[in-house]
Amino acid sequence: MTDLSTDTASPRARSDAERERAKEAVRELIRWIGDDPEREGLKDTPRRVVDAFLEYFQGYEQNPEEYLTRTFEQVGGYDEIVLLREIPFHSHCEHHMAPILGKAHVAYLPRDKVVGISKLARVVHAYAKRLQVQERLTAEIADCIHKVLDPYGVAVVVEATHACMTCRGVETPGVIMTTSRMMGVFREDEKARQEVIKLIGLT
Repeated sequence: MTDLSTDTASPRARSDAERERAKEAVRELIRWIGDDPEREGLKDTPRRVVDAFLEYFQGYEQNPEEYLTRTFEQVGGYDEIVLLREIPFHSHCEHHMAPILGKAHVAYLPRDKVVGISKLARVVHAYAKRLQVQERLTAEIADCIHKVLDPYGVAVVVEATHACMTCRGVETPGVIMTTSRMMGVFREDEKARQEVIKLIGLT
């Protein structure tokens, strides 16, 4: 099994021709908004934007399920909720490619195995570093954990602000969008649901 503990999931190498096409696309956008891509302050901007995009969207090069394959079965009989709160993330909305900044709360009730807590954060980041809508991001995180770990239940709550709403359109800052996905016991058992919601701090 591959040890992913030090994995940085570097983006795949792009050819010089691919990079040049991407940089030319940025130059064209600069022209389109009314500026000159050849002026001193913008001359190196296409390269910087292309490099930044490789960082912003490196989630396309990652398989989040792989982060959950290394598990531990000897946990001293522990059979209660495992919760990682306030995992910070940044993403980009697929409609305007504007930033989404937020935090995710991830919980599961293990059946017979647990995973290193850093791997839960890696799953969040892998899905966040793609073009997203928050509802799908929330579902993808929960579905991945449910599929690979097969726990009794999974609960994921995501809270985020969206620049496509705060900086354009309705221009309403300070608004936080909250989405959740409850699976297994957290969906079927009201007592378990309320317990995990309380642990997350939403009550």
